[in-house]
Amino acid sequence: MANTPGAKKAVRKIARRTEVNTARRSRVRTFLRKFEEALASGDATVAKDAFVKAQSELMRAVTKGVVHKNTGSRKVSRLAAQLRKMSAA
Repeated sequence: MANTPGAKKAVRKIARRTEVNTARRSRVRTFLRKFEEALASGDATVAKDAFVKAQSELMRAVTKGVVHKNTGSRKVSRLAAQLRKMSAA
């Protein structure tokens, strides 16, 4: 358990940051799920719109430090590949 005032403050800061980051991560997952649903529906225009929003949300998470830069880029790349595959079919 934290004993010094600085350690107690660090515990409070970490708790606040964890709460914010959890919300951001959840928001990213929501947009990814919406993209998956749009792909499953088969409508290319809806899927394209969902892709743009998911990409934007992923990159925002990268800038906030919730997701590593390479992880965000990899996920966007895979989403784009799924979108290309769908529109080609």
